[in-house]
Amino acid sequence: MVEFTTRAVRKPYSKLFAAFFSGLLATTIGLYLGQYVSDVFRMPLFLVELGMIFMMMFVRKRKAVGYLLMYGFMLISGVTLYSAISYYVSLLGASLVLQAFTVTTVSFGAIAIYAMVSKRDFSFLGGFLFIGLIALVVLQLFTFFFPVSSMTMQIYSGIGILIFVGYTLFDFSRLTVHGFTDEDIPMIVVSIYLDFINLFLYILQFIGIGSKN
Repeated sequence: MVEFTTRAVRKPYSKLFAAFFSGLLATTIGLYLGQYVSDVFRMPLFLVELGMIFMMMFVRKRKAVGYLLMYGFMLISGVTLYSAISYYVSLLGASLVLQAFTVTTVSFGAIAIYAMVSKRDFSFLGGFLFIGLIALVVLQLFTFFFPVSSMTMQIYSGIGILIFVGYTLFDFSRLTVHGFTDEDIPMIVVSIYLDFINLFLYILQFIGIGSKN
């Protein structure tokens, strides 16, 4: 989802996935800490997350700084995710949330494997996905000011799922076709992490709206 360089030729996948899973551990710690953080701090922390993404874009070739920002971002992301996860646990139950997480993990993994094994170039999706992402943001803002039906929100959630399935395919395709360097890894990890988390949240939203109907 986040733009990264495509001029490299190396593909250090072992380092990439090691960084990704260790980053998920940082997110898990953040989720645990989130229960102790007041809701008034969540919006400031979300703004800090955005700031850290922009900082990573500027220091992407400074590997030590990039990894520090990456782990910091994923830790804070876990803290801010806590309220959303706890809401869906109370709405759907822990078992259904866990099932949604399993579906997300399997789908994400299957798409990643397909992109890497097929070696097809899906970079042509970039423009469509970006327009779709902007549309999602605009629609989300619209719902803050104008009430919409549950059917409309479920369609919105379904579109969100499709967009982040597309972004997962797009990002892993770029890694496979164009390659990447060690210095790119922190930014790539954040990018595919955002694909995964947003896919998970839209799946939860889709199920949550369906449970109310």
